[in-house]
Amino acid sequence: MIYKTLGAGLGMFSLALGAAELFGARRIARALDAEGHEGLIKGFGARELLAGASLIAAPAASANVWNRVAGDAMDLGTLGLAARRSPRNGRIWGALAFVGAVTLIDIVTARGLDRTTGKFLPRRDHPAAA
Repeated sequence: MIYKTLGAGLGMFSLALGAAELFGARRIARALDAEGHEGLIKGFGARELLAGASLIAAPAASANVWNRVAGDAMDLGTLGLAARRSPRNGRIWGALAFVGAVTLIDIVTARGLDRTTGKFLPRRDHPAAA
C-alpha cells in the first residue's frame, strides 16, 4: 500500500470537508439537530482545513495523519453527544458511521507511515523482532 498517496488523498478530503463545514455550517447544524452550534461546526471546519493543508504539504508525515485521528476523536465525541440528545436522528448515526470509517482509514494510514519511516519498529535485538 502506498501510504504517502493515502496521506495526500486524506489531505484533499480534509480540504473539501473543511470547506463544507465552514460554508455549510447552518445546514449541517439543522440536519444534526444542533441549531445554535454553527460556530463549533465552523471551528471543526477550520481544523479540517489546517489538517488538509499540512497533509498536502507533507503527505508522508505520520504526525499529520495522527493529528487527523485526534480530530476524528473530537468529531466522534461530539456526534456521540448529538446522538444521545437526538437518538432517532438517522443523519447523526450516518455521520457517526462515516466518521468511524474515515477514522479507521486514518489509523491504517498513520500506522503504515510509521512503519515505512521506521518509527515504532522493534529493535533487532528485541525479542519481538524475532
